Amino acid sequence: MDLARALLLVAKEEYPQLSVDLYLARLDQLAEEVKDRLADETAPLVILDELVDTLYVRRKISGNKQAYYDPRNCFLNDVLDRGLGVPITLGIVLLEVGWRLGLPLEGVSFPGTFLVRYKGDALDLLLDPFDGGKVRFEDEAQELLDGVYGGVIQLKDSFLRKSDRRDMLARLLVHLKGVYVNVGDHTRALAAVERVLLVTPKAPAENRSRGVLLACMGRHDEAVEQLSDYLREFPGAADTRRVEEMLGDLRAGITPQDDLEGL
Repeated sequence: MDLARALLLVAKEEYPQLSVDLYLARLDQLAEEVKDRLADETAPLVILDELVDTLYVRRKISGNKQAYYDPRNCFLNDVLDRGLGVPITLGIVLLEVGWRLGLPLEGVSFPGTFLVRYKGDALDLLLDPFDGGKVRFEDEAQELLDGVYGGVIQLKDSFLRKSDRRDMLARLLVHLKGVYVNVGDHTRALAAVERVLLVTPKAPAENRSRGVLLACMGRHDEAVEQLSDYLREFPGAADTRRVEEMLGDLRAGITPQDDLEGL
């Protein structure tokens, strides 16, 4: 999967006139800017340091802490134009430019944020794209987790698992769904869910989300079909009773009132 192109195609739904190739060229240009400053240097850690310096110091990209749920943080064209984003989009910028430079980088879907791992011959490092590309050793991951959850969650190996391109695209779309749910834009939230299901058709939470959003939009027949399929596909789900109650209301012609908890 061409991850950057996939993200730009997501953005093209919001910006129909968007030139995908233009913004792919912007990523190429960022990589060339790093190369120009390296001269003949080929040491990967030196290239990594120059990459972080180019993106966060000279280009001044940063995490949008003041407006975290602004949908523009999710669109790669806006992130490149405005220099603001959320962990997943900033991480993808770091990855895409780093890959163009031949760096051994991979995504890490860490709880509560998104990290980038540098897999070197002698050591692995974690970079926090939402915190100025700050570099940490993997044994500092618990400290990062404590910063997100206040020390109530212990680090697990699964938290540092590699995130492939499909996972990263799905995570971006799930975040975008949450942005639209928060402002009550059910139509755009549903569109985001349906894109997630194109990428990961068996995602239980998104199958349920699709049914709930259809219900909230008054599309009762479709909601009943979706939620019934959800219960058949995922028997024993933790929210089975709640979904069954919703189905009862829908069959009785009752539209759920903002029943969006857990979306």
